[in-house]
This record gives sequence, structure tokens and C-alpha cells, in this order.
Amino acid sequence: MSPPKHSNPRSAAALTLCAVVTQGKSLSKLIPASLEAIDPKQQGLYKELCYGSVRWHPQLMFLLYQLMKKPLKPKDQDLQALILIGLYQQLFTRIPSHASISETVEATNALKKKWARGLVNGVLRNFQRERDTLIEQIKENQIAHYAHPRWFLKKIQKAWPDHWQSVADANNQRPPMTLRINQQKTSVDRYRQLLEQEQIGSEACSFSSHGITLTQPCDPLTLPGFAQGLVSVQDEAPQLSADILAPAPNERILDACAAPGGKTCHLLETQPSIELVAVEKEQERSTRIQENLTRLQQQAKIIVADVAKLTDWWDGEPFDRILLDAPCSATGVIRRNPDIKLLRTKQDIEQLSTLQLQLLKAVWSTLKPGGTLLYATCSVLPQENEEVLEQFSQTTPFISQTIDAPWGIELKYGRQLLPINGQHDGFYYAKLVKPEASS
Repeated sequence: MSPPKHSNPRSAAALTLCAVVTQGKSLSKLIPASLEAIDPKQQGLYKELCYGSVRWHPQLMFLLYQLMKKPLKPKDQDLQALILIGLYQQLFTRIPSHASISETVEATNALKKKWARGLVNGVLRNFQRERDTLIEQIKENQIAHYAHPRWFLKKIQKAWPDHWQSVADANNQRPPMTLRINQQKTSVDRYRQLLEQEQIGSEACSFSSHGITLTQPCDPLTLPGFAQGLVSVQDEAPQLSADILAPAPNERILDACAAPGGKTCHLLETQPSIELVAVEKEQERSTRIQENLTRLQQQAKIIVADVAKLTDWWDGEPFDRILLDAPCSATGVIRRNPDIKLLRTKQDIEQLSTLQLQLLKAVWSTLKPGGTLLYATCSVLPQENEEVLEQFSQTTPFISQTIDAPWGIELKYGRQLLPINGQHDGFYYAKLVKPEASS
């Protein structure tokens, strides 16, 4: 059941945060459903409060525990969320404290909890008075300071002892907006000239030969030539997949778990003559693939099926190359989806790694001898990446092909990109070649 719609941006944000915390719902589903009730002039504030309060939730909860000795009742989780919204404004926005406090107190009316005006006002003013002391206490608490759940911090500390702080820091930043240039229609240099004419700042990506990062994010619909397919929104890390897989003319390619279709389209931009089969389990998500193909004036065969169930979709004709962008924890893209901090659990990782191995084994059987499979995830956890390949190697012979690149960290199998502020997301790639059949 969706939360009721509120026109007040603060009460609406509180209900959205409450739905994430108590119902396990995602911001990507909740925010669009709530926006239509909010004044367009207030929609930016609403989204800022939603994303910000979720991104910094572990830190905000730490502060709440210091400021409130008695926890609120379960029926008042919306009120707790409103207080967190108030704390977020004081810590992370330029809204003057007196204005953010008074407006947050006023939002209790929209929640039909006028009785809580004094409580909300008292907690927020206590923070205002004790701010310096509380901020010092945050520094002493690792979960609060890095604003990540304990289980995740432990995993990245173990996996990346020299990098875990920078990973956590990158996860807490606003993500850059990166574009992929359609090389069939224009070039990076020509498109940057178009952006310059529109007074949109940009710079070429460091590693993707078709990528541009904007100085400031904007509505994609306002980008020059977007509707005509000159450009797509895609982070630099997934843009690398087409160059690594390197399809040759007229090859038969499988894009497994293909939605929303960014990599599908990029493969076709790289090599328009390929025969591309895109398999996606969810009907709703498969429509996104078709929308992207239509805008970019490309064609692929889209099949709605569980890629692991070969009898449901595979015609028996093997593929020259396969891109398996496996379902994962998305821990490499937390800055774009901060609700991952609240929605993912340690147990999820175990289940996902089992699924990833299952998918890998299934699609491997559809690959030609001598063919190439690119295994990819947007995870920074070895359990979903290198350890999956290690398990796969125990039952299946393959050649692990070195990815010779100036990006990421070289591993026994593949390379790991960790998220970097202002640059690419976290991503993992491993390139596997199927041995030729022995005579």
C-alpha cells in the first residue's frame, strides 16, 4: 500500500522515508508516485529531502538516539522520519535553521499530529544548541561517521583495506551525470560543441572513449539531440562493457538480464550489424529496452524470460559473445540508489551470489566454443564477483582473459572499479573465453 499523497514537501518526504524504512520500498517507486501532488516549485526540495535523508540515515539515526532518550512508538514512525528530515536540513542544506525548524514543525499538521509540534521543535532546537558536541560524537562512531550499515562496512574493510574509506565517501556523494555519445550519429568533440552552444559545461571521460560528464546534472530531455538519439544517459563504468566485449560484424550476441537496455544499445552503436538477443525476466523492465531501442533507431530481439531457464527462450543456436550483467547488490551504485543502505542485508549477498553462479552456468552452455563471455556486476563485493568466478572454475574449464586497461584494480579474474567522486561508479568485469572443443 502506497503512503498517502501530501502536498507539503516535508511531510511527503517524511512519509517516503518512512515507507523505505518500515515497508522496504524503493525511492525509485515512491518518488514518482508522490511528485504529482507536490507543487512543481517544491518538487526539487522534496527529492532533495528524500535522497538526502536516506543517504545519511545511519548518521541521522545516531543523532536521534542522542537527542531522544525515549523512542517513539511504532505508530509514530512517520513522526520519527519527519524529525530526521529536520535534522538533515540543518546538517546538509543551506536552508536557515530557523526556517527549516519552523517549516518542519508546521509539517506535523499535514501528518495530522499537531500534538507533536512541541516535541519536534524541542528535538531540533536541542540539536541546534548541541550541534558542535554532537558532531564530535559522530566522528567517534564509525557507522555514524561513514553513514553505512555495520555489515557493509565490515565487508568493504575486509575486501578493500586500502580503499574502504574512499568507497564509503564516494557512496555519500551526489553522483555525476554522464552521457554516452552515439558514435553512429556524432562524436564526443562535436557533441561537446553542441553542449557549449547551450551553455552546458562538460568534460570527456577518462576511460570511456564515448563518454562525457556534465559539470551540472540536467533534465535529459533538455539535452541537444536527445530525442533524436545522439546521446544517452549512462555512467562511465557500464560504458566500458562494449569495448571489452568487442563484438565483430555479423556476430550473434546475447545480452542476458538486459534491462533497461543501455548496454544493449551501446553494443549496437559499436557494431550495428550484429544479431542481438536481449533477455529480460520482467515484462515492465523489458519495455524500457524497447523504448531505448526506438529512441536510438535500433533493433534487437527482446525476449521476456528467466535467462536461467534455457528451454523457455533459447532456440539452440549458440552465441559468439555473451554479456551477463548479473543481478547483484548494486553496492557499486549506492550514491545513485542510497536506499540500498537500508534495503540490502548481509543475507541478500549470499542469495545473490548463488543466483549469479546459476545464471553463469546456464548462459555458458549457450556460448560457442572459442566464444567470449563478459561477466559484469555493479557490486564492489568479491562475494558477487571474483568468488563467483572461483566457484565457477571448480566445475567448468574456461580461459580467464586479461583485461588490459588503465582503470580499476587487476584481480585473479577480471578487474574491479571502485566508485570515485565525480567519476565512475563501482563495477566489476571478468572476460572468459570458452575453450575450443578438443579433436
